[in-house]
Amino acid sequence: MAGSLTPEILDLRHVTARQMRPLLEAEAQLWQQALRWDYRSSTELLLDYLNGRILPGFVTLQDGEVSGFTFCVNEGHKAVVGDAFSRTAFSRAPGDEGRDATLQLLLSHLLSLLRATPGVDRIEAQLLLFPSGSLQSFFAAEGFTVFPRLFMECDLSMRSNPASRDFEARSLPPPDAVIPEHLVLRRWTAADFQGAAELIHLAYTGHVDARINDQYRTLHGSQRFLHNIVRFPGCGVFQGSHSWVIEERRTGALAGVLLCSRVADEVAHVTQLCVAPALRGRRIGAYLLSNASAQLRRAGYAAITLTVSEENTAAVQLYRTAGFHTRRRFDAAVLGGEQSRAG
Repeated sequence: MAGSLTPEILDLRHVTARQMRPLLEAEAQLWQQALRWDYRSSTELLLDYLNGRILPGFVTLQDGEVSGFTFCVNEGHKAVVGDAFSRTAFSRAPGDEGRDATLQLLLSHLLSLLRATPGVDRIEAQLLLFPSGSLQSFFAAEGFTVFPRLFMECDLSMRSNPASRDFEARSLPPPDAVIPEHLVLRRWTAADFQGAAELIHLAYTGHVDARINDQYRTLHGSQRFLHNIVRFPGCGVFQGSHSWVIEERRTGALAGVLLCSRVADEVAHVTQLCVAPALRGRRIGAYLLSNASAQLRRAGYAAITLTVSEENTAAVQLYRTAGFHTRRRFDAAVLGGEQSRAG
């Protein structure tokens, strides 16, 4: 019997984790193939939330099986599109994933729900599996502003890439990277949480990333951003032993931070790299990055990845100089809520 042409759409909370597992496992395979990211821990966390019936979102059913899903996370005045996926979207030609009718149906229902939710005046979305441009027309038609971003990777393994044989030279602190005598480099500790949040908030004042993620705009938001990195596996499993800070010798104030997570057995991900505005131009970021890369390689990691806004040309150049290449270009989409709010 031929399958139905029009999928049935249901509230996400009407399906079970058991029904969702095959689709989520298929999505996890794509994360591994496209981004070298072991998404299984995130899959299990999402299944726990599904069992709790707490996530707002929608699924499509095709011949009785879940064929697509989307959900969001509400954070006060803001909603974040947590994910969107459809089996049929990724059977299309590269670049046409966003044209999939099932995917657009799901996202349209989710946006309608959010627009009707009292108190929500901002919506953010970053769907890394979808190449840049594939969802741009959809989000633009819905009134979103779209910001191209880059998913970049540096190969740390000399075995897999002859071009990385110069890694030992590149992993040394660059000749023009200088840490002033009043600063010291050391590993991250749990006691650095508050100072790191304050530095993140300061470093992103007026930055393009604060337009993409409004958590950067306030100290409270930066604390929540940092809490999510350290406590939850959405950006990998936090690795305190491979995270670094630069601090003032006399006061202990943080002047630079590099935070790192593990996203696969041999792949690390830089979740945050920022330097105090007063120290920019001193190659402190390059020093932090080269030190972290060298330590990760010695620990057996084969690659390190990160994301950066394409508009942030200084950071993009820093990463390219350090040996990173663009593995994927994707889009961040933002609707409303442009004004800063008090923390």
